[in-house]
Amino acid sequence: MSELEWQVGRVQDIAEPGALEFSVGQGDWPFRGFVVRWSGQLIAYENKCPHAGHPLNFKPDGFFNLDQSLLLCSSHGAVFEPESGECVAGPCAGSCLRMLECREGDGNVYVRAPESQRG
Repeated sequence: MSELEWQVGRVQDIAEPGALEFSVGQGDWPFRGFVVRWSGQLIAYENKCPHAGHPLNFKPDGFFNLDQSLLLCSSHGAVFEPESGECVAGPCAGSCLRMLECREGDGNVYVRAPESQRG
């Protein structure tokens, strides 16, 4: 499956710490991901928990736990380090979120991701 670079949002729309959800591609299986701003860095992940394959969030852009120190899977409570995507507690401890290539340019956020979840 080939990957393309997508403009997924504006840098100014991501708080510190914070996250921005995105979806790219067409059809029934668009690729879903999110970008995190953490310690001044932009980091992108596929929005798919390694435990059961569910999206991490229930509400738009809602990826952090209450004190905004860890990423939280709302389905089963797994928690992940924002800078590495490693699960540090929960049903998939030791697993990692799939990190995506991400860059900033002209005030925009660009992510290299496939067009589809299918494949």
